Amino acid sequence: MSDLLNRRLALLGDAAHLSLLTQCLHGIERETLRVTADGRLAQTSHPQTLGSALTHEQITTDYSEALLEFITPAEPNPADTLADLERIHRFAASRLDGEYLWSPSMPGLLPEEADIPIARYGSSNIGRLKYVYRQGLALRYGKTMQCIAGIHYNFSLPEAVWPLLQRLDGDSQSARDYQSAAYIALIRNFRRYSWLLMYLFGASPALDASFLRGRPHRLQQLDADTLYLPHATSLRMSDLGYQSSAQEGLTPCYNDLASYTESLRRAVATPYPAYAEIGTKDANGEWLQLNTNVIQIENEYYSSIRPKRVTRSGERPIQALMSRGVQYVEVRCLDINPYLPLGIDLNQARFLDAFILFCALSDSPLLGGGECRGCTDNFLKTVKEGRRPGLQLQRGAEQIELRAWAGELLEAFAPIAALLDRAHGGDAYQAALGLQQRKVEDPSLTPSARVLAELQARGERFRDFALRQSAAHAATLREQPLSAAEEQTFERMARDSLAAQAELERAENGDFDGFVAAYQASILGIDI
Repeated sequence: MSDLLNRRLALLGDAAHLSLLTQCLHGIERETLRVTADGRLAQTSHPQTLGSALTHEQITTDYSEALLEFITPAEPNPADTLADLERIHRFAASRLDGEYLWSPSMPGLLPEEADIPIARYGSSNIGRLKYVYRQGLALRYGKTMQCIAGIHYNFSLPEAVWPLLQRLDGDSQSARDYQSAAYIALIRNFRRYSWLLMYLFGASPALDASFLRGRPHRLQQLDADTLYLPHATSLRMSDLGYQSSAQEGLTPCYNDLASYTESLRRAVATPYPAYAEIGTKDANGEWLQLNTNVIQIENEYYSSIRPKRVTRSGERPIQALMSRGVQYVEVRCLDINPYLPLGIDLNQARFLDAFILFCALSDSPLLGGGECRGCTDNFLKTVKEGRRPGLQLQRGAEQIELRAWAGELLEAFAPIAALLDRAHGGDAYQAALGLQQRKVEDPSLTPSARVLAELQARGERFRDFALRQSAAHAATLREQPLSAAEEQTFERMARDSLAAQAELERAENGDFDGFVAAYQASILGIDI
């Protein structure tokens, strides 16, 4: 371990500060497709019994009307976060009439592109903006790609930690700038080591052949309807997933917050010829996309991790970061584990805490162009062939076997897991670390290996495996109904969200064109 990491761990391990490690905040966003009883994409509207996708704080939709997103509050204890997520799942499962929550990240048999329903959010200007943004995504990347689902893990260190670390570092920046710089340093280290998460938790080594829509590929045929790679961990995170030639030049290396926000601001303001050719409206004056720039809004930039700040009403994400700095990070590269009803469990969450804290507390030199490319190469190599025996990754000027490097990293995480156990009591964090160590020693224990082994042993198509898991999870969730009080809470949230959307639409002022113009100008520094 580095001297800096040792000194920071000693500081946080001091009796006066140890309890701070119980105050980190965790939030989870889990996406999942609604499918019919035979595994086809649901063509039904977002269920009214779940509330308004526009205004509900915990149950919304992502790209498609059929792509649900469950959002937990931020909690200090990851066990509480998982309990929140489970309650949302149990409520939703009880309200789906003849439909299931799809168990893996990759979709099953999809309808024709035209028949994949884009999410709708009502007639308010903000609701229409969300819809037009998704129309733009369909034009730019196709609807099929937007049906991939994942898990986002949000994490923040307690605010009281940063002044302690700043004094230890002898840093003279403002408190806000120090905190932002520390989170950006965390992200640099995440870029260095996130290949490990793909090895340990990647769960999409195979996909339904229909997903590729006849596009050329280098996948192998498992059966007539299933494609795979023998050592893949996460085809979702490979170049078969989200692709954008427009975004190829938009890869911030996270050397400071200002360059990150400026690169996104520039992308939102820079026309892209292929999108300009389409235009923002069709011949009838109907909106097609919000603008013709490299990205329409900040969220269109696809990355494995993002610096975040909770936004105020009417504020855009970049504005929040620029005015008040980084508040937390959003880890976006996690596959849904098809063996788990929630797609994630407490052992994974505890390991993620240790992993992210290691990234936050370790040395994090700036990323030069060569190292930045190396991080990307290591990540892509792992998602496509992470379980290949003897696979080599690039570490600095040297090649190192993935398994050896993974072992070294897990060893470096051990003091952090021990410190977390001291703070929380018990040995749950060290036990979670031990589970991952076994996956490094035996790749057959990884979710990606388990999925492939099961498909091969049963002679089962990917779509049939996924449907079987989806039905099993539905049964598990419905066997454990919510208490009457919990049920009433969710029913009230649904009613309140529908009322809030109706009020938003009733009180709407101004036309949509003006609303879009003002929204675009807000990030460009233009006065309207």
